[in-house]
Amino acid sequence: MCGPWKATSFIRENSMEPRIYFDNSASTMVDPRVVAEMQPFLSDCFGNPSSLHCFGRESKDALEKARAVLSSIINAEPAEIIFTSSGTESNNFALKGIAFANREKGNHLIVSAIEHDCILNSCKWLSKQGFDITYLPVDSDGLIDVNELQNAINRETILVSIMHANNEIGTIEPIEEIGNICRELGVYFHTDACQSFGKEKIDVQQQNIDVLTINAHKIYGPKGVGTLFIRKGVEIEPWQHGGGHEFGLRSATENIPGIVGLARAAQLCDEEREEETARLVQLREKIITRVLQDIPQAYVNGHRAYRLCNNVNFGFHGYEGEGIRLLLQLDDLGIAVSAGSACSANDAENKPSHVLLAIGHNPVEARGALRLSLGRYNTEQEVDYFLDVLPGVFRNLRPISSLSLGGL
Repeated sequence: MCGPWKATSFIRENSMEPRIYFDNSASTMVDPRVVAEMQPFLSDCFGNPSSLHCFGRESKDALEKARAVLSSIINAEPAEIIFTSSGTESNNFALKGIAFANREKGNHLIVSAIEHDCILNSCKWLSKQGFDITYLPVDSDGLIDVNELQNAINRETILVSIMHANNEIGTIEPIEEIGNICRELGVYFHTDACQSFGKEKIDVQQQNIDVLTINAHKIYGPKGVGTLFIRKGVEIEPWQHGGGHEFGLRSATENIPGIVGLARAAQLCDEEREEETARLVQLREKIITRVLQDIPQAYVNGHRAYRLCNNVNFGFHGYEGEGIRLLLQLDDLGIAVSAGSACSANDAENKPSHVLLAIGHNPVEARGALRLSLGRYNTEQEVDYFLDVLPGVFRNLRPISSLSLGGL
């Protein structure tokens, strides 16, 4: 068991062992202010928002207030906000719904090679249904080439889906340029903003975004709730059928406590974004500078400038095969980090990261990343502790590289 943990302290209760969480890209602690906002809807305000009586109207009012909050943050209209169960559902809905609604216009979709697994696996499924998928390559920093994107769009192209920021290496894509190209060529543009929302400014009008994915548990909200912005006029086929909830686009009784929590979490991120971003950038750069200085074998994955404020991703020359051992030894010292995407960690085959392969690493190197993702409750004290113990942990590792394994 992990044991109790408090956001206000990095020391485990009743113990002097540290308890440090540097895996905020996988999930975040729910902000106490969000919990307080949700609490009434977990007890007293329990009505079904589709009911006409006062209990239902109370929940309906909360639902529409949350819709208005989210739409104002991204410069959309409330009716363009559709609530879902997760970022994964939103991404599936975006790709499959647009693909099938526009099949008579074309059968071609474009995604980047470093999208989240829920995008890539949706594309694999769509290819079995007769759709043609182009996987746009990225450079060594994880950036797409907008000229390559423009050249890849053809008469059959109906959708471009490029994530705003990568969940593993933190690289931020030029979504405004992408949106401009798609708008000019009459192609729908979807972006997965699960990692960037709350950290980067998003304006769906200025950036010409047609469809946008957000989820709550990456922004200090609850798990099990997300949203999909769908611009008015976008042709999209409902993927979940039932009683016609969410303007007939996503049937299911709405998760009112979760939706209220998502809206409050988004509001807090928006209000505190500039100050918090500056704080996290300072901590991020301190980590990068010290690790590169103290461990000569270390290198950074992802773009150094176009990078999420909270993301650090290291590889270690000659020690890539020791990535999991490094993670576990840090965990023994009370420091929670990751080797990449939390969703990919469910893969029993321990496949190399498709993101690290796409930026040019070999299969062994692509298994050896160390990702730190900082968050609202991390402190400089915690960062200093990590920087103090990492060199000692690293000295306990054995060099197991692609060279020693014959490049396999």
